[in-house]
Amino acid sequence: MTEQTRPAKQTGPSSEWQPSALQRERIAYRGRQARRSTLIAAVSSVILLALVVVGVTSTPGWPRVRETFFDVHRGWEALPVVAQGLWLNVRVMLVCAVLIVVIGMTLAIMRTLRGPIFFPLRVFAAAYTDVFRGLPLLLVIFLLGFGVPALQLRGLPNQAVIWGGAALVLTYSSYVAEVFRAGIESVHPSQRAAARSLGLTYRQTLRFVVLPQAVRRVLPPLLNDFVSLQKDSGLIAVLGVIDAIRAAQLETAIDFNFTPYVVAGLLFVALTIPLTRLTDYVARKQGWYGGGGGPV
Repeated sequence: MTEQTRPAKQTGPSSEWQPSALQRERIAYRGRQARRSTLIAAVSSVILLALVVVGVTSTPGWPRVRETFFDVHRGWEALPVVAQGLWLNVRVMLVCAVLIVVIGMTLAIMRTLRGPIFFPLRVFAAAYTDVFRGLPLLLVIFLLGFGVPALQLRGLPNQAVIWGGAALVLTYSSYVAEVFRAGIESVHPSQRAAARSLGLTYRQTLRFVVLPQAVRRVLPPLLNDFVSLQKDSGLIAVLGVIDAIRAAQLETAIDFNFTPYVVAGLLFVALTIPLTRLTDYVARKQGWYGGGGGPV
């Protein structure tokens, strides 16, 4: 083909790709369907919420319930005290979360060690997870919070908040250990074999090859455990610790108005929702949720 017969190279906007008429029609149809689904979802939600509100407020005992549980003025009065108690819950949760991750990872590694020499470590890790996953959390809090200080051992703290946090750490680390172990065992053995063939030691293989993949795979269920930890941190109130729940209880004892409990619940929800949304985002990004379904 000579230069005279070769077609000239197109330049400018006309050379850019443009969707066909059929593709534009498909895009417009999907947009209409998305707007229609959003509208239907919004209208149905408003109707359902209105029916619930009308059904609850029309009951004979609603005026008394509103005065006892939803007194706005009483809620604003109790908010500073309950929020101060919530700050203790946040600090307990943050400290416990760090310890839980460290202990849980250690237990998971101990359970995945190979060789007869590590048999005692595997037995200890298995017994630990079995015992503390079988014991109710509230029972562990009672045993540590009331039992250990009663021993009057020198050198041990007597603060209830410390033993309440210890109960949270012991219980949740058993669950987190199983989450980490599932992630470690999900890594294909060929990954270990490839790392060892490159000259990496067992410790280097675990650190640079296995654990990064395992942690990334178990991040959504791990965040779910921390969501539960946020809520269960309120159980330390049974030891007399002035956290959000205990502060609400003391405020309620003044006039037997239960609005402070509602305030405490709303604060816990406001604390939990951001981490819940983060968990959903991470799970969706990693493909834990199905990709089917419509836009709503």
